Amino acid sequence: MKPIIQLIVAASATIAFATSAIAAEAPDALVKRISADVIETVKTDKDIQAGNRKKIMDLVNSKILPHVDTQKMTQQAAGRFWPQATPEQQKALTREFTTKLVYTYSGALSTITNETVEFKPMVAEPGATDVEVRSLVKSARREPIILNYRLSQGPQGWKIYDLNVLGAWLVEANKSSFTSEINKTGIDGLIKKLTEQNQQLANKPVKAPK
Repeated sequence: MKPIIQLIVAASATIAFATSAIAAEAPDALVKRISADVIETVKTDKDIQAGNRKKIMDLVNSKILPHVDTQKMTQQAAGRFWPQATPEQQKALTREFTTKLVYTYSGALSTITNETVEFKPMVAEPGATDVEVRSLVKSARREPIILNYRLSQGPQGWKIYDLNVLGAWLVEANKSSFTSEINKTGIDGLIKKLTEQNQQLANKPVKAPK
């Protein structure tokens, strides 16, 4: 076998193995790994703790977003209006909603100090493709915070599509505002409003000055 062909075969085998490993990772194991990785990164990076937006955004984009099904999250928030949107509108809505989520929750990362996460045993039927992973974020400064995840399994493995913080699911919390805005200004109006909100968030400091 020629060297170049050997290289292609080896690369193909490596990709296939990596894809299989991702698909085989259990949903609770995935969430635990992401949480540990993100918390450890923040605790050891003084720039993130100081509110460095670029580093926080890089962290979110590299370690969190690849494991989030942003289209499904946006689709569920849009509800019955999603099929009415054109492919271009769906793409723009997903992009702006994802950007809003990144801006909104990136500030929380810079506040991490000595937090730990306790995961509850996952309860799911054998072969289930939609599960909930439950956890508590513990800190010496405040009461534990409920943080639960909904994940679904697809060709790329398990992906998060909803979060529950203190009893409120993220998708449901945005669904009513999406519905209200679409009823008033249409889908393009909602996209415009999200874009404006993102511009405001982009100009807002990640951490409030002391």
